[in-house]
Amino acid sequence: MKIAPALNESISQNHGFTVSPYPANPRLQVVTLEKNTLDRFVDLSANWSLQALEYKPFLRYAVADALDKACDYQLGKFLVATMENRDSGAFLLQADEQAQAAYEDTDEQRDFFVKLSTAVSHLIGIPNFDAMYGKYYARFTVKNEDSSDSYLRQAHRRMELHNDGTYVNERTDFVLMMKMDEKNMEMGDSLLLHVDEWQDLERFYHHPMAKQNIVWGAPPSKNVGYTIEHPVFFEEDSNGKPHMLFIDQFAQPQNMQQGLYLHQMSESLETDTNCFNVRVKVGAMLVVQNHCWLHGRDKFVAHAGLKRELLRQRGHFTR
Repeated sequence: MKIAPALNESISQNHGFTVSPYPANPRLQVVTLEKNTLDRFVDLSANWSLQALEYKPFLRYAVADALDKACDYQLGKFLVATMENRDSGAFLLQADEQAQAAYEDTDEQRDFFVKLSTAVSHLIGIPNFDAMYGKYYARFTVKNEDSSDSYLRQAHRRMELHNDGTYVNERTDFVLMMKMDEKNMEMGDSLLLHVDEWQDLERFYHHPMAKQNIVWGAPPSKNVGYTIEHPVFFEEDSNGKPHMLFIDQFAQPQNMQQGLYLHQMSESLETDTNCFNVRVKVGAMLVVQNHCWLHGRDKFVAHAGLKRELLRQRGHFTR
């Protein structure tokens, strides 16, 4: 397995961030920004408020350039190379311990997190409009009790492995998931499985249903008033390896063959032992190549004061 090479030690030390493989799976690259880097980014982007970023899309690229400049224009190169390499295709970006300790539980801090995530997303591509939230990003909260019409906010059950963008007519090459805040949390880790490590891939990829169009739609909370059709294995990459678009909640099978194929696929994914947990700290973000990685979330331990605020950006590559 060829993994995207980490920066060498001198580059890591001299440009304000370090890179290391995630212990549970070396495909996932852990990018740790130093406090001095984040402080420099704060200074370089101080004149642009979150409202300005929402109103003026070109400022989102200025913010991305500010973060890259704070890393001597090495961070963007590394993130793009990681996302373009199918054998990695994912990174966990976080602050070092000194910066982490300085984070505060304030609205201003959370606005900064939106700005930081905007910089990262625009270094690798461009986010799509998120109809659920009405912006280029979405913020939502998971609490102990919820009556939503999807599993996104339901805390006490596992959110099964899936790809994003299954029910929209926009290409969704990447998904960025950032933790803005949390209180009284136990468990609830992110779950990841690389398509190439799915043990039943060949069984489902070469199945008669693999390239058959399936109808996909979403519940009212997603604010998408149409359905689309596409296969689970909707394309191959430049090396002939499969790209996936699958989610169990929003598939609308039209016959027994489709229904059983999707059911068996979901059962296989949920029992695959190569799936691994990722703990994401407040202020950190997990970014994955959406067609090569399936993601989900483990269930939370019940607590009356349970609260987690999340941010999502999902979009397409521009290179």
